[in-house]
Amino acid sequence: MAAREQTIEFLAHFRRLTAAQRNTFIACFLGWSLDAFDFFILTFCVSAIAAEFHAQVSAVLEAVFLTLAMRPVGAFLFGAIADRYGRRPALMIDIIAYSVFELASAFAPSLHVFLILRALFGIAMGGEWGVGAALAFETLPKENRGFFSGLLQEGYVVGYLLAALAYATVFRFIGWRGMFVVGALPAFLVIYIRTKVDESPAWRQGRGSAVGVERSLGKDIVKYLGTFIFLAVLMFAFNAYSHGTQDIYPTFLQKNRGFSPKTVGLVAIVYSVGALLGGIVFGSWSERVGRRKAIVIAAVLSIPMIPLWAYSHRAPMIALGSFLMQFMVQGAWGVIPAHLNELSPPAVRGTFPGLAYQLGNLLASRNSVMQAKIAEHYYAGNYAPVLAWTALLVAALVAIVTISGREAKGADLSDTS
Repeated sequence: MAAREQTIEFLAHFRRLTAAQRNTFIACFLGWSLDAFDFFILTFCVSAIAAEFHAQVSAVLEAVFLTLAMRPVGAFLFGAIADRYGRRPALMIDIIAYSVFELASAFAPSLHVFLILRALFGIAMGGEWGVGAALAFETLPKENRGFFSGLLQEGYVVGYLLAALAYATVFRFIGWRGMFVVGALPAFLVIYIRTKVDESPAWRQGRGSAVGVERSLGKDIVKYLGTFIFLAVLMFAFNAYSHGTQDIYPTFLQKNRGFSPKTVGLVAIVYSVGALLGGIVFGSWSERVGRRKAIVIAAVLSIPMIPLWAYSHRAPMIALGSFLMQFMVQGAWGVIPAHLNELSPPAVRGTFPGLAYQLGNLLASRNSVMQAKIAEHYYAGNYAPVLAWTALLVAALVAIVTISGREAKGADLSDTS
């Protein structure tokens, strides 16, 4: 009953947003969801790509590494565009860019070319989160920011859910190349942004006092160097946490549990629903207990889920374990958009949180490759112990780093001057 009342309260709050605020949030949510959809298509198709190019799984997973490693470049590039020319045009350019590179990936003639295209895709992917989050939180009201933080971040999970659904239903008909063609559809979102979304009022208010993006960014990073380093380390822990429990999990289900594409897709849908619910629940709860406490509790509660998640053999138990694991993993993640934007300097909010996020991604970018190589060399291709140890270590790291920092819950995000 309490959950139902809370849901009604949140829906009522969403309806109280102005039309401009609703359109902005929907656009930013969809931009992040479709960005994630394009990324996770790869994780479901690793085995098929490896088979076509006659390569090991770890060699194909280099594409995941390159995507993650190049994301800081995109965060800086598109963040700088957003801080100088506005959040809205930066977001539109970014969505077109990642859609084009996704489509090009479908026609890669070799693994080498495919890796190059995924690196370029990583640049575009790296720009979306920071620009979209800044546009959303500078437009939305401060009230119930934790709920909107959780909902926005779970756009990532919705993207994973869409990728799982596509893999379960159409992969057997169109193959991995057809999946990447489908991944080009987000380009049409630009039409919605162009016609329905306004520029951030905070950016419009603050642009007159901006001296220059490069000078302001450098000054603010030096001035808030401790905060910037902390956020980058925090995001390293978080990206190791999410990618360490997601990226090779479909491969684990295929290789070690012998599940068909349909079963893998259905299991992924189940744990994506868990992730979506976890992000909203913990993001909302952070308004009451604080950002740090919500993150730490979610991370610690994921540890008891490891045996069920990594060592079950039957599909129903795997689905249950993965549902609970991703509920906690994305529960912690649901707090992050609000937490990072609240801790970032106003004048460079389009660049600062996104750059810290993607630098953390860079530090964690070889996670899936390392997991695959350890499994191949030390466990005869068994991913279960590698997944288990990864989840244990990174969950503990997330909790320790988070509790070591500070928070600024409720900070004013209405100005960028």
